[in-house]
Amino acid sequence: MKGNIFLENLEIILIALLIVIPVRYFIIQPFIVHGSSMEPNFYSNDYLIVDELSYRFHTPQRYEILVFRAPNHPQQYYIKRIIGLPGETVDIHDDQVFITNKNGKSFQLKEDFISSSVTTVGNVKITLDNQQYYVLGDNRPISSDSRNWGPLDEDLIIGRVWLRLWPIQRIEAYHF
Repeated sequence: MKGNIFLENLEIILIALLIVIPVRYFIIQPFIVHGSSMEPNFYSNDYLIVDELSYRFHTPQRYEILVFRAPNHPQQYYIKRIIGLPGETVDIHDDQVFITNKNGKSFQLKEDFISSSVTTVGNVKITLDNQQYYVLGDNRPISSDSRNWGPLDEDLIIGRVWLRLWPIQRIEAYHF
């Protein structure tokens, strides 16, 4: 009788592991925010779920929030917002962000997700390669982002922020 219970428990554990491990390593991943570079939209200790699967089916889009390996410290993970897409030119001057798309159309970035009092300091003009993104933190004055270390290579992207699960009063799903 004890042998049967042991075998049944072992079978349940093995089945659970066969389900949980692939989901955890290939589909979704937890991420805890550290630092204030994405305030007021994300704060330190916010617990997020990162979708690692969707970028296999569609390319990242402007304004999506990414988790990625830091270009200057690949053992660290960063969270930032996509501003510039592959092939575009990003031009930051006079505290404003301008984009020129692949078709040559220029426009000023509309950033409703940050306060109108937040400015984007810098003097940058860069054209992105076909597998590069330009990312900025929402808290521009203190964010270490593409203005500091250059464009983000696509192969460093882990995934996009899908859910905020903590704190409970700020639970939110992110749809793009």
